[in-house]
Amino acid sequence: MGTRIAIAVSARHAHLSQATLDRVFGPGYELRPRTWLSQTGQFAAQETVTLVGPAGRIQNVRVMGPPRARDQIELSRTDELTLGIEAPVRISGDLAGTPGVVIEGPAGRVSLSSGVISARRHVHMSPQDAERLGVQDGQTVQLKIDSNDRDLVFGDVTVRIAADFRLELHLDTDEANAAGITNGDCGELLIPDRP
Repeated sequence: MGTRIAIAVSARHAHLSQATLDRVFGPGYELRPRTWLSQTGQFAAQETVTLVGPAGRIQNVRVMGPPRARDQIELSRTDELTLGIEAPVRISGDLAGTPGVVIEGPAGRVSLSSGVISARRHVHMSPQDAERLGVQDGQTVQLKIDSNDRDLVFGDVTVRIAADFRLELHLDTDEANAAGITNGDCGELLIPDRP
């Protein structure tokens, strides 16, 4: 029997370093929170940027805060096709060998040589949640969706554990649309039996 878990749908977004923020918004720029997210200290900023790839551009891409040490752009497969980029499916922060993109803002543009990923579906949880569920960081689990004529089971869901994480599963817009999911819906977390 699985565990019911809330689902957050992540649209395309940009995690930017302070150096990149300075170049696209102006020196010393500070992001302005628009919406606080369920994960502690994280927010969607009021600011947006435009992404430019070999095949096209996407405007109004939300910047997330606070700034990060490295630039990371998270796209769905549909977004990649629009831009003409083929990004690998990766866990956040695993940016080696990823493609780049041009970021445009009101004060300038930056050409990234890497940093674009398609986020691997993952479930955030605290160490207490992990102990209760009997899982470890990096373990692969599944998510079962019962959504009125679009039922399915997502495999390859990676467990991510940290002290400040709240129990929540993250899917991108393509994945959510395939199962008829909207933000805040729930699914059933399926955990393999331990040996």
